[in-house]
Amino acid sequence: MNIRITKVTGKAISPYIKDLARLRIRIFRDFPYLYDGSLEYEEKYLSTYLKSGESIIVLVKDGDVVVGASSAMPMESETLEVQAPFLRAGIRPAEVFYFGESLLMKEYRGRGFGHAFFNKREAWAMSLNRFRQCAFCAVERPVDHPLRPPDYVPLDVFWTKRGYVKRPEMITHFSWQDIDKDRETDKPMVFWTRELPEQ
Repeated sequence: MNIRITKVTGKAISPYIKDLARLRIRIFRDFPYLYDGSLEYEEKYLSTYLKSGESIIVLVKDGDVVVGASSAMPMESETLEVQAPFLRAGIRPAEVFYFGESLLMKEYRGRGFGHAFFNKREAWAMSLNRFRQCAFCAVERPVDHPLRPPDYVPLDVFWTKRGYVKRPEMITHFSWQDIDKDRETDKPMVFWTRELPEQ
């Protein structure tokens, strides 16, 4: 296998939008997202990354095939739903670098790519020299959710070891259609944050 990790930023992300869309649809069908997505919606949603020259996507390629991807952009380029919990907490979105999805096909997991996703996004945020913290949000599902696999392991321990702190007081809501539903429903999304080292 010829596996490489690369990064693309700003407008250079454009050729990879379809790859990222397909990965989102495939991987987010699994718990905890249970997402029933469409290529049309995904491509429209992901076009946001093309509007900022400071956005980044970290890619894992096996040969020419994209098997993993992780995205981030300045929070000020995100929607009000993403910014609102920070504004309420007195944190300026202009000082926050927002991490979007981290996607990796199952057969490539457990090889350190998750750490690489965080390392490269954090390094990019620090290189821009204007962000005080990084943040992402994760869906909150009930422990007794009927579609929760018996062997499901949350990523909380991994995120905590990376230096991220769960902020249960900072919640937003996103709406999507679950694979077992016939309509969209609101989902609580809890933020995790990490202060970047001063340079």
